[in-house]
Amino acid sequence: LLDWVKYKGNPVLVPPPGIGVKDFRDPTTAWTGPQNGQWLLTIGSKIGKTGIALVYETSNFTSFKLLDGVLHAVPGTGMWECVDFYPVSTKKTNGLDTSYNGPGVKHVLKASLDDNKQDHYAIGTYDLAKNKWTPDNPELDCGIGLRLDYGKYYASKTFYDPKKERRVLWGWIGETDSESADLQKGWASVQSIPRTVLYDKKTGTHLLQWPVEEIESLRAGDPIVKEVDLQPGSIELLRVDSAAELDIEVSYELDKVALQGIIEADHVGFSCSTSGGAASRGILGPFGVIVIADQTLSELTPVYFYISKGADGRAETHFCADQTRSSEAPGVGKQVYGSSVPVLDGEKHSMRLLVDHSIVESFAQGGRTV
Repeated sequence: LLDWVKYKGNPVLVPPPGIGVKDFRDPTTAWTGPQNGQWLLTIGSKIGKTGIALVYETSNFTSFKLLDGVLHAVPGTGMWECVDFYPVSTKKTNGLDTSYNGPGVKHVLKASLDDNKQDHYAIGTYDLAKNKWTPDNPELDCGIGLRLDYGKYYASKTFYDPKKERRVLWGWIGETDSESADLQKGWASVQSIPRTVLYDKKTGTHLLQWPVEEIESLRAGDPIVKEVDLQPGSIELLRVDSAAELDIEVSYELDKVALQGIIEADHVGFSCSTSGGAASRGILGPFGVIVIADQTLSELTPVYFYISKGADGRAETHFCADQTRSSEAPGVGKQVYGSSVPVLDGEKHSMRLLVDHSIVESFAQGGRTV
């Protein structure tokens, strides 16, 4: 792959009639079709405000035929870019090659929504013969349901690693510094830590994303282990050599009396993004970890759980990251990110944080929400 000769027949793929030239991009990894020698790939587009995934077939990757219909479409979601499409096993604990299909397999359809710069995914069933993908739950369809990451994260893509039999996810973290600050520091935005992707067999509705095992080789020295009894409003200081690069794993056991004492009327409709952040206290929350903090706590980034009670009277856990006091620098985005996360009976509330200078990646419940 040192010497390249540009193919004389370029471009090999052009938008079909009715599709704008800018609304046709980012083909996926190909998978084998039902016919011998046939390969299929999907590419994102839109018709009006409906996001769509077109499917093409090829045998040589220089000539392509558009198949009838679409792989899937969701009204109101706008342009789908960076579409990803791959199988996950509902039985095993390893990733699957992109062409794998059959019993015990679901397919993930993921789209990056150009309108709001969010990466959404849904889990469903793929009919290879009919060239159709159907979501398990239409209310959690691609673009209107679950997101891969509820922070600053976009344009992600997976690949299959055959050596370790895993599916690995990369994503783009678009920092919110000004252009002048980017020029001064010498870069603009970063790639996320690679994550393995698995089907969450416990919920049946979510993916599990977890930092690749190679990250653990970066851990230096013996781990700092601490067990504390956290009272409401308390902060426990953990002394480390450097706060700029950390791999933190935490689990919490909750006071059952306090959990039962949550008053429904005070917590209906809780949302991380509209809650006022970590400074807003309730009966059970926020509780979590404060990272990248200075000694006076004038700058800090809390990552935390908050438990509310929904309209049905059941407790609901939210996983939030509060940027509102992360930096005193002007012109930097300062939001509260997050979402609800299923915490099943018998599970502790658990999180893992990867801190790398200007980036904090946060994983709740084994990567059920990130």
